[in-house]
Amino acid sequence: MILKQIFGMNNETPAPVLVAGLGNPGAEYRDTRHNVGFIALDHLAHRLGVRFSRYEHKALVVKTEFENQRMLLVKPQTYMNLSGQSIAALVRYYKVPLEGLLVAYDDIDLPFGMLRLRPGGGSAGHKGMKSIIEKLGTQEFPRLRIGVGRPQSRKGAAGHVLNSFSASEMKILEHTLETCVEAILTYVRDGLEVSMNRFNGEIETQ
Repeated sequence: MILKQIFGMNNETPAPVLVAGLGNPGAEYRDTRHNVGFIALDHLAHRLGVRFSRYEHKALVVKTEFENQRMLLVKPQTYMNLSGQSIAALVRYYKVPLEGLLVAYDDIDLPFGMLRLRPGGGSAGHKGMKSIIEKLGTQEFPRLRIGVGRPQSRKGAAGHVLNSFSASEMKILEHTLETCVEAILTYVRDGLEVSMNRFNGEIETQ
């Protein structure tokens, strides 16, 4: 297991891995590119047989386990540009070490369907990641970038990410989300480096 620190107040109990997906709450944003982090977390929860039913620190949270590792699945409900409020609060409350925080989010600089895991780095203009970095006071925490591609038309990036996926994109997205779940579970079980080596650059085009 990748984490051996504190969960609650018991030094003998491993800390949870905190997996957060970024997005905006509300039905109007549900199927948009900007919400692919939320969508990935929903697929992960389904795979683990759990549902988001708990509200804590301005986020929907579910506690679960995978191969004896405690996990917190988190979907901040603050809107994207304030994501750091809930994630930083949960990291501190549950004493999650930074190497045990994985944030999944949309990335317009990656081709649609491509995945890239990294141990740290800047926000690259992503407002959700910018908020998390500011609230944690560091950019050194793992992240899973999910490619949504750049707009082909003249509309700006903001309009692109707030639009829903097309029918043809949805077919590809389903395979991408399955790969996201495998990448996250590999990270939890085997660590970031193994997951990076296995899934970075993975892209579904069928």
